[in-house]
Amino acid sequence: MTNERTVPLLPCASIDDIETFYGVLGFRTTYKQRKPNACVGVQREDLHLQFFEIAGFDPEQSYGSCLVLTADIEGLHRAFAAGMRAAYGKVLVAGTPRMTRPRARKNADGIGGFSVIDPGGNWIRVFRDATAPMPAATPAGRLAKALANAVVQADSRGSVGQAVRILDSALARQQADDDPVEQVEVLVYRAELAMVLHDPKTATEMLARAQSVTLTKDESERVAPAFDNAADLAAALR
Repeated sequence: MTNERTVPLLPCASIDDIETFYGVLGFRTTYKQRKPNACVGVQREDLHLQFFEIAGFDPEQSYGSCLVLTADIEGLHRAFAAGMRAAYGKVLVAGTPRMTRPRARKNADGIGGFSVIDPGGNWIRVFRDATAPMPAATPAGRLAKALANAVVQADSRGSVGQAVRILDSALARQQADDDPVEQVEVLVYRAELAMVLHDPKTATEMLARAQSVTLTKDESERVAPAFDNAADLAAALR
C-alpha cells in the first residue's frame, strides 16, 4: 500500500486556545466538535494536526510531541514568526506557547530544527527533511561545544536548567582564544533560556554582554543570525 497518511492526535486543555494559536501560525480549522468529545483539527498546507480536550489538563505536564519534516525549516520558522509578530507584537520565546529558533542538533546528526510548544504543552519538533544527512560537524571551540550540548538539553529534552548550568560554567571560564562569534551565540542563547525561566534581569544582562563583544566585519556577518535572535528577545522584554 502507498499514500498512507498519519495525523498526530495531541492533548490540550482548551481546543479554543489551540485553534486560536494555530490560526496565528497560518493553519486553518478543518474540523471541530464539542460533543461527545471536544476535539479540533487544523491544517497548514500538507501539515495536519488534531487535538482533543481534557478537563483540568496541565500543559506543563504534557508529554505530547510529534515530528514535522520539511525541506525549508528557515522558511517555515519565518512564517510562524511573522504570524506571532502580527498577532502578539513579538515572537513568543518564553512561557507556553513559545517557539525556539532553528539550530543544528548534535543529537540528530547535525540536522537543523526548531520546536513550537503550543498551548497544550505539545512539542511540535520541526526538522530538516534529509534522506542522506551529512555527519554532524564537530564544534571546534569550547564555547561551541558547550552551546551544542546546551541545545540538546533545552531544545530537544526540555531540560532548561541543565542547559543553563552548561552555559554558565562555560561563560565563567573565559579564555583569551575564545571565538567572539561563539561567545555572542552563547550569550544570546543564555538570554533566551533566561526568558524561558522568567528571569528578565539575567536575559537583559546577557544581551548587553553580547552587544559589547568586539567583532571584525567578517565576524559580524557570521554572527548576524544570533543578533536577529537577540532583537526578538529584546522586543519580548519590552
